[in-house]
Amino acid sequence: MEDLIRLILDGYELPVDGVHGPAHWARVSRVGLKLAKITPGADQEVVHMFALFHDSRRENENHDPDHGLRGAELARSMKDTHLLHLNDAQFELLRYACTNHTNGETTTDPTIGCCWDADRLDLDRVGVELEIDPDYLSTDEGRVLLTWAKRRVVPPGV
Repeated sequence: MEDLIRLILDGYELPVDGVHGPAHWARVSRVGLKLAKITPGADQEVVHMFALFHDSRRENENHDPDHGLRGAELARSMKDTHLLHLNDAQFELLRYACTNHTNGETTTDPTIGCCWDADRLDLDRVGVELEIDPDYLSTDEGRVLLTWAKRRVVPPGV
């Protein structure tokens, strides 16, 4: 895992302490895995890989509509190597989750739902208290964690 993270960071263009950087990835992983453990049918490995790849190829901290696609392409370049061990079905879930995570959609797929909900539950990372609309969460478990997410105070860059 350390080699995978190092390789992802080698091509990361933004400040590592920025709002879309590794601290955000870690929080998305932590929340996503928490969701995946209690969401029937969710794949924890895919959720964790989403956390690492979804913002890994951003070119700026603001509007960057193709960053998820670039993150998915980075994952594709590592598929079937010693760094990324996902079968084809898992990889397709990862690709779809990364590519579409900023489209404002919801999904009935439990794995993709955990990915997107974990990212959306970390919206307060920008240092402004945002009202997270439960209609943009895909899982019942994510809506339960919404109360927890609203109580969290996360300084910018953490």
